[in-house]
Amino acid sequence: MSRPDALVIGAGPAGLMAADVLSAAGKQVLVVDRMPSPGRKFLMAGKSGLNLTKVEPPEAFATAYGPAHTWLAPMLAAFGPDAVQDWARGLGQEVFTGSTGRVFPNAMKASPLLRAWLARLQAQGVTLRTRWRWTGWAKDGGVSFETPDGPQHVAAQAVILALGGASWRRLGSDGAWVDWIGAPCAPFAPANVGIARRWSDHMPGHFGTPLKGIAMQAGALRSRGEVVLSARGIEGGGIYALSPALRTGASLVLDLCPDLTAEDLARRLARVPRKASISARLRKGAGLTPVKIALVQECARPLPTSPETLAAQLKAVTVAHDGARPLDEAISVAGGLQAQALDAQLMLRDRPGVFACGEMLDWEAPTGGYLLTGCFATGRRAGQGALRWLDQAACEVR
Repeated sequence: MSRPDALVIGAGPAGLMAADVLSAAGKQVLVVDRMPSPGRKFLMAGKSGLNLTKVEPPEAFATAYGPAHTWLAPMLAAFGPDAVQDWARGLGQEVFTGSTGRVFPNAMKASPLLRAWLARLQAQGVTLRTRWRWTGWAKDGGVSFETPDGPQHVAAQAVILALGGASWRRLGSDGAWVDWIGAPCAPFAPANVGIARRWSDHMPGHFGTPLKGIAMQAGALRSRGEVVLSARGIEGGGIYALSPALRTGASLVLDLCPDLTAEDLARRLARVPRKASISARLRKGAGLTPVKIALVQECARPLPTSPETLAAQLKAVTVAHDGARPLDEAISVAGGLQAQALDAQLMLRDRPGVFACGEMLDWEAPTGGYLLTGCFATGRRAGQGALRWLDQAACEVR
């Protein structure tokens, strides 16, 4: 039987941050993960540049977390964009801020940052064990695992759960913990995910072509960004921000000329001779690319001939869809352990000494630096809560 001060289950960004806080304070920390190596989803995020956080006014940053921002706000205020950048620099990884406020490590990948982080944790005395699969609570309040060396039992004074959500199962997050967590959980739903659509036979030639310079709306949510048409539907950062509305059935409406008013667009269309084909009118008058023209002909037929009516149509093309792609294709999830199950230190109300953090909590945010910052901030808060718990227990013993 192992008896560390603190047990962290899950070696993703949230779990490692909790372990960092505890070990820096001199606590004996055991980190376990069911995968063969730590930080697998973190490394996957790094393949697209590792967007760590985003520089913008605190109010705008907090509202990106939707309804959950009210209870996440203190954690984000304590470890927000500035703190994330300082943390990365403290690991020897310089960062830069792009034109949209997104912050990336200069290396534009996750592996150097993860290596430096793991080296610091090791220097602080953290023990890491992989291929340990949590099987539930033991009768004595400890935690049981299946490991390559057989069943293991850990009796720690504090436990931090950083088990992830239920997307990208191959990277370690399968949501199986819901069955034995013993606390109220909201059902998982895909977030930051594409939408499904069945295209006609004239569209395959445009699959994989970026659709740029558009604005999108679904319900009350609006977004500007790049998307890509695929055989399965529409994917990309622009569509991900609309996930909360799209997965509940809201229509997707595209403005293909967001930098022009309807009146300006109508005037441009009116200059094209009436005898021109519809493709020529869209290309010469509206400046549409071939992929945009194909999308209009796919989704907006029959097209009106009046410049004013056509302009209005191009500013609001409705794309019918079959809802969000499956959960396991999602970058992140909505749902999970509900805020009501936790106190301000992220300790489970019904399990004193057990804390939770990261994507297993019921919050969601768009891509763009919000996801990792949320994981870092909640991991830090859980680590601080566990540290306080351990220190209180030590005082009571004395």
